[in-house]
Amino acid sequence: VLQKWVNREISNFDYLIQLNTMAGRTYNDLAQYPVFPWILRDYTSEELDLNNPEVFRDLSKPIGVVNEKNAKTVKEKYENFEDPLGIIDKFHYGTHYSNAAGVMHYLIRVEPFTTLHIQLQSGRFDCADRQFHSIPATWQALMDNPNDVKELIPEFFYFPEFLENQNGFNLGQLQISKEVVNDVVLPKWAHSPEDFIYKHRKALESEYVSAHLHEWIDLIFGYKQRGPAAVEALNVFY
Repeated sequence: VLQKWVNREISNFDYLIQLNTMAGRTYNDLAQYPVFPWILRDYTSEELDLNNPEVFRDLSKPIGVVNEKNAKTVKEKYENFEDPLGIIDKFHYGTHYSNAAGVMHYLIRVEPFTTLHIQLQSGRFDCADRQFHSIPATWQALMDNPNDVKELIPEFFYFPEFLENQNGFNLGQLQISKEVVNDVVLPKWAHSPEDFIYKHRKALESEYVSAHLHEWIDLIFGYKQRGPAAVEALNVFY
C-alpha cells in the first residue's frame, strides 16, 4: 500500500482509509473510528487558493500545538505533571484526537448518531454552545484551546449531508448571539455543503498535502506515537 501511495497509484484519501483499517480503526466502533487530519487553516477567506502553502495546516505538529502559542502551555503541563501514586505517566493532552463523543459531536445531525448523542447526554441534546455548529468556529476553538485536540473524521471529505440539519432537529440557540443552531456554518469560500466537500477533498489531494501527509501519519500511526520521539513532538496522550 505504501509503495502504491508513493507511486501515486492510490489517492491520499484511500491511503488514509487503508492505514486506519490496518490500525484496527473501523466505522463499526465509535471508540476506534477512522481518524483524518485537519488539513486547512484558512476558513475565513472568500476564495480558497490551494497553490498557497499558507492556507494549509502544519501537518508535522499535533493539532493541540499547531498554534505556536499553545506549545509552551502544553510543554509546561507535561514537565510539571506528577502522579503522587506513580501510576500515571506524564502526558501533554488529557483528551484524545479521536473518541466516541467526538464522532457523535461531528455527526449529530444524522442518525444513528443523533440518538447516540442524546443517550450520552442523559436523554437530551447537549447545550447549543457545545454543539458542532460552525467549521470556522471549531477551528478557532482548536487554535485558542490546547485542551481541545479533535482531529477530523472521513465524512469531512465525502458526505455533505452531515453538514445539514435535514431532519429538522431542535439543537437550541447560542447563548450570546441567540443564533439558532441549524445547518453547520461553512467557511466563506464554500457556497454549499457539496462545494465544501468538493474543495476540501481537492485540498486533501493537493500537492502540498501529498508532500507533507507522512508527517501527520508519523504522529498518529508511526514512530512519534510514543517514547522520546513523542515527547519531543509534544505528542504524548494520557
